[in-house]
Amino acid sequence: MKKIYLDNAATTAVLPEVAQTMFEVLTHTYGNPSSTHSFGREAKVQVETARKAIAKHIHAQATEIIFTSCGTEGDNWVLQAAVNDLKVTRIVTTKLEHHAVLHTLAVLQLKNPELEVVYLPVNSLGEIAYSDLETVLSSSSAKTLVSLMHVNNEIGTVLDLVQVGAICKAYQAYFHSDTVQAIGKTNIDVQAANLDFLVASAHKFHGPKGVGFVYVKKNTIIQPLLHGGEQEKGFRAGTEAVHQIVGMAKALDLAYANLGAQQQAVTAVKNYAISAFKKAFPAVAFNGGENGFYNILNVRLPLSVDKTAMILFYLDMKGIAVSRGSACQSGSIKPSHVLAEILDANALQVPSLRLSFSHENTPEDIDALIEAIQSM
Repeated sequence: MKKIYLDNAATTAVLPEVAQTMFEVLTHTYGNPSSTHSFGREAKVQVETARKAIAKHIHAQATEIIFTSCGTEGDNWVLQAAVNDLKVTRIVTTKLEHHAVLHTLAVLQLKNPELEVVYLPVNSLGEIAYSDLETVLSSSSAKTLVSLMHVNNEIGTVLDLVQVGAICKAYQAYFHSDTVQAIGKTNIDVQAANLDFLVASAHKFHGPKGVGFVYVKKNTIIQPLLHGGEQEKGFRAGTEAVHQIVGMAKALDLAYANLGAQQQAVTAVKNYAISAFKKAFPAVAFNGGENGFYNILNVRLPLSVDKTAMILFYLDMKGIAVSRGSACQSGSIKPSHVLAEILDANALQVPSLRLSFSHENTPEDIDALIEAIQSM
């Protein structure tokens, strides 16, 4: 049975070139980057070369890149630092953010009752009105952090980073964006977007799991999340995972070297999926609309409610991997918190599938998916 992978927003396959690069580091560059002997210096060079390469892709300085274990760690660190170190008393966000943001904010509010969290309203496509953000920022002189994800991981809604950055700058608010679903798939310029913090994770752009990075704007004084040694300029104690860091840099290099061709290929598959679903299920709807980020399509199927609970299991038995929402909450029986914000109660009951594509997907994958759904 041919297996079909349509869950690239959950994670991506590690590219062979990335795996080979990591293998070479594991077998030849095994020194501790903090050691002063030649073995350690060689590992340190690998880490710093990777840092420079990553920084260049987002128009940052190498000193502004701090390596982490994942996007969740990055979001936790930034939000905690904003409250504890930058003395932010108000955070502006939406209820569509990843749980790495939403759950962290809930904990911060418990610990800091004076912290105000403002949730911007969203429309049926999951979009904010930029005028709402401006109104909120102009309504108070409170020290504020705006935390908004670049691309929504469930419905693909895209935030205009440059426009939000300009608004934040005008009102002297800090700007943090979880760019986990966007980086490596679209160009990001932290200078043009006036970002203070950016969070990324390697496994979303065909790199290894267990490594990511945070961009921290120069001269932003925050404390580390982990204490111990002086690794990562004192921002993150613990021996650096050299092979993962180098693998992440290699994956990002490849992503941007092939960006145009891969965008074109993935967009073609998404457009084919939209047309094919409309033909097969004339009453189909797309949560978040058809024009969100080019590799994400959230399909609401005109099927009976009783098929909702079993559809993922059934497709998995057919060798087809999709999801109903974020992989981080795939074990939950609750409806997606994102869909709960944009759909009514009836629409939430019927099956919705998140399809997320890579350059390796084909129209034939879509045909097989639709055929499997029709056979339920």
